[in-house]
Amino acid sequence: MVKAIFQLTRPQQWVKNGVLLAGLIFSGNGTDWQYALTSLLATGLFCLLSSTVYIINDWADAKADRKHPIKSQRPIASGKVSPSTAFIMIIILGSAALAGSFWLNFEFALVASAYLLLNICYTLYLKHIVIIDVMSIASGFVLRALAGAVVISVDFSGWLLISSFLLALFLALGKRRHELVHLDDGGKEHRRTLQKYSSYFLDQLIGVVTPAVLVCYLFYVISPEVQQKLGTAYLYLTAPFVIYGIFRYLYLIHLEEMGGSPTKILLTDRPIIFNVLLWLLTVSWLLYF
Repeated sequence: MVKAIFQLTRPQQWVKNGVLLAGLIFSGNGTDWQYALTSLLATGLFCLLSSTVYIINDWADAKADRKHPIKSQRPIASGKVSPSTAFIMIIILGSAALAGSFWLNFEFALVASAYLLLNICYTLYLKHIVIIDVMSIASGFVLRALAGAVVISVDFSGWLLISSFLLALFLALGKRRHELVHLDDGGKEHRRTLQKYSSYFLDQLIGVVTPAVLVCYLFYVISPEVQQKLGTAYLYLTAPFVIYGIFRYLYLIHLEEMGGSPTKILLTDRPIIFNVLLWLLTVSWLLYF
């Protein structure tokens, strides 16, 4: 029972909340222990908040999840955790996350509340609206990035926020494509909005978003304002890692038939793991050494 409840929180998805640390890293305050501690606390609170969101989603979608070959094994759908227990977990985790957020920083709490509200709306309604569904997912990542900036009261580049949105949109479209192509009619029954997508249409959207991600990131790293603020004109050296990461993900989607879980790819695909580590090392070297 305890193991099933822990699985219900989806700890493997907490890696997404690493986006909150972007504000710390790209503000040049990564070596300040007070800023670092505050950012880590904020990330921890978002882990509680995102777990609350996942439980709400599983609680609301238990019936549909039972028709999915993989999601049917989730704790609520499989019957390992009762709906009443899940509801109690929602109250406990959600209350703790919001209380901690208001204690930590009022502006941060407002962003955290907006994140929770967005995801509740997504679970109940937005995920059934074509295009709006994937844009809602991407907006959640923008709120994460924004939360990481406001909690330590630093400015966050508009280009970086847009890049975060587009990258998350790129991943969400890839996930939709995987669901559509590999789940066939069962996938459409599980997620009604898939009936309004086609693999061709999703490929067109991915084809639009992919260069947009790269262009926005390049605008960010070569922006004179950013270069002056961060004290380096060489952030463009990180661009090849971003390009490779996107190309690698496209390869996994189209040729390896992966993409159903971007988080799983990030945690298990060695080339992507190595690429992310090199990107982080390069950014750290340029900003701090």
